[in-house]
Amino acid sequence: MPDLADVLKSALSLPLAGQLLASLDELDEEEAELLWAQEAHRRREEYLAGRVATSDAQAVAEKASRLFR
Repeated sequence: MPDLADVLKSALSLPLAGQLLASLDELDEEEAELLWAQEAHRRREEYLAGRVATSDAQAVAEKASRLFR
């Protein structure tokens, strides 16, 4: 079972996550909101196209509970 450090390392290895974190000091609030809106749109399109697996809220809550015990 991965620990919190492993989960964070995996999350930060995602291309957009790294870009957003690296640019936090450079972005104003409006720019940051635009990037997050673009990411939300991209994720929605991936979902609608059937290219991502989904999980219901209960499954996510159970997994999070196991990961952070």
